[in-house]
Amino acid sequence: MVNMAKFIPFADESATLSIGKLNVENRLDRVSLFGDVDLTLDQRGLEQAKALQVLINQVVAELESRTLPEVLAVAPVAKVSNPF
Repeated sequence: MVNMAKFIPFADESATLSIGKLNVENRLDRVSLFGDVDLTLDQRGLEQAKALQVLINQVVAELESRTLPEVLAVAPVAKVSNPF
């Protein structure tokens, strides 16, 4: 069972969770999903599908509760010298 209780979308820069091989990382300005998950026709597939449903519902609820810009401004990436 995936512990969704500690994952609050957009709340911090460190919370993570895994659903199958799908990794979810929390940030203050985004929730990042990467990897994959197979929703199989069994109890495990049902558990993973429900975990995804809870996650997406939490993300949507948080987005709907805020006044959002049309597009999030992303700071440009600055190159720095290799310190090694």
